[in-house]
Order: sequence, then C-alpha cells, then structure tokens
Amino acid sequence: MGYNVAIVGATGVVGQELITLLEQRKFPVDKIKLLASARSAGKTMEFGQQTVEIEEATTEAFAGIDIAFFAAGGSISAALAPAAVEHGAVVIDNTSNFRLEPDVPLVIPEVNSDDLTWHKGIIANPNCSTIIMAVVLAPIYQAAGLKRVVTSTYQAVSGAGAAAMTELDQQVREYLDGTQPTAQVLPVASLPRHYQIAFNLIPQIDVFEDGGYTKEEWKMIKETRKIFHLPELPITATTVRVPVFRCHSLSLNIETEKKLTVSEARELLSTYPGISVIDEPASQSYPMPSVLSGTDDVYVGRIREDDSVACGLNLWVVADQIRKGAALNSVQIGEELIRRGLV
Repeated sequence: MGYNVAIVGATGVVGQELITLLEQRKFPVDKIKLLASARSAGKTMEFGQQTVEIEEATTEAFAGIDIAFFAAGGSISAALAPAAVEHGAVVIDNTSNFRLEPDVPLVIPEVNSDDLTWHKGIIANPNCSTIIMAVVLAPIYQAAGLKRVVTSTYQAVSGAGAAAMTELDQQVREYLDGTQPTAQVLPVASLPRHYQIAFNLIPQIDVFEDGGYTKEEWKMIKETRKIFHLPELPITATTVRVPVFRCHSLSLNIETEKKLTVSEARELLSTYPGISVIDEPASQSYPMPSVLSGTDDVYVGRIREDDSVACGLNLWVVADQIRKGAALNSVQIGEELIRRGLV
C-alpha cells in the first residue's frame, strides 16, 4: 500500500534531506507533494524518477494527503498543520511549535514509540540535540535509572540553516585572505549583534530566556523530561555553536541511580538500536564530525566512569543532526506509524 505524502519546506536543508531519505529507505510513497513558499512555486525538484513541481503551501494543498512532514519553521506549522489534520493527514512536525503541548506526542522511535498511540493528528519531532542525547540516555535509563544529567553541546552551523553554512565558508576565505570576516547570521540573525564563527566559538544558540539560559538549552531540558516522562529529572545544558559544517557533538555527564561499569555501559550502548560505539583510546578511535557527516546512527565514545560521584559516567556523542536529529527521525516516525496501523 502506498501513501500520499507532502513535504512542507521541501526546498530547505531538512526538506531536501527528507526527500533523499524517503527515496533511500523506500518509504511507501504513492504520490508526493512538495510544498514551499510562493516564491518557490513552479520550480521543480527530483524525487526518484519523477520531476515534481513545487506548489505553494496553503491550507488547500493537503487535500488527499495521508502523511505531511513539516520542516518550514514554527509559524508555518502553527498556521498550516491544523488544516492538514482537518484534511485527514497525520502531521510530523520538525519545528518547536507543538513539542511541549501536552496532547502532542514528542517522539524518538528508539526511545518512546508507544507515545504514538495517543496522537491526535500531530506528532512533534524533538530538537536535534535532544534527539541525539535522548537516544544515548535511553538504554542507560532503562538499566540504571537517571539521577542527574549534565550536557554541553558543540553544535554545527548547519543547525542555523543554509545561510550560516555559507557564512562560515565565506568567513574562512576572508580570514585566510587577511580581511575582517563579515558576520550577519550568528548567533541569531534577527538580533542586533553578530559574531564571527570561523576559528571561534559562540556560547549562544537561540535567544536568552529565564535564568540566563538560551531557548536551545531550555528545549533540551524540557523536551528530555517530556520524552522520558520524568518531569522532575535534574538536567542542565550549555549549548555552543562551533565552526563545523555538519554533525552536532555532545559531552554527557550522567549520574545514575545504580552503578554501571564502563564495560556494562559499553555493552548497553553497543546493542541498542540506532547507536554505534567507537571507543578505543589505545588506537585514538572516537567519534568525530568530519568522518560521520551523512550517517544515520548516534555515535558514542570516550566512555569512562566519573570518579567524583558514586554512580557516574562521562560520554562523548556525535551525530548528523540533519539526518538523525531531524529528517531521519521524522521518517522513522512515519515508518512506525505505518507499522502500527496508526495512519
């Protein structure tokens, strides 16, 4: 059986990755509709052997659609997702718009796929860094509980969109030419001050909110609590933009209820779906963005006990945030919905 599928934001970075993954994973697509802004309408994109004309994303565009992937920004999702549901589609939304709504499941298939059973038409895809972290936390939580989680992220510029990727490339060229790099995008394009990212780190991702935390940091905290159904989980985050094109990295410090040895943790992680362990210090083997771009798993290395507490672990985690952190997780949600007969 095939399904009529729509991609909202088809011309964007995540939208293009969704198209690629639907093809690669042989998602059962009967007809595909590629939706974008009015300025892109009429252009064409390739899907398999088809040349598909891009249409403007409007409320009427969802007639006859079974599954709608949204990847065009929160305001677009807020405006159009309810209309898609009214037309009978199941919406898988990549934005933050619905993530913390109590009646909207926030799903990572490897972690909490059972939450799909109570969806009311909209399913939220978590923040990219939340996904990467939660996949790693899941087997540890199942085996030993979670007492506290501390994370620091090293996030690629692609997380801020194509303009940030272009600016990093441009700034490196300017720097090497001996000219002052031009900064117009990071940390947040809409804010008055912008900083060079080439050969620099920016300890701000998104705008600042309560307690001096950024919106990105609060996303990781609140979304993780919702995914694990642990509303009181002690968790804190510091998110940093780094001069890497693709793949987010995380340092994770996890305090568990029950002690896990390094060998036990490595066994749990290496046998869990969606995780690959690269952890051989003797041969300097550990996950790195430069070699993992375009891959699907979450990679873990530098696994060691935290000797400062009774039950603690330190981990280094890397994953392609456009794949597993966004497009792949969305496609996996769609696959799981089909497997469970929920669409």
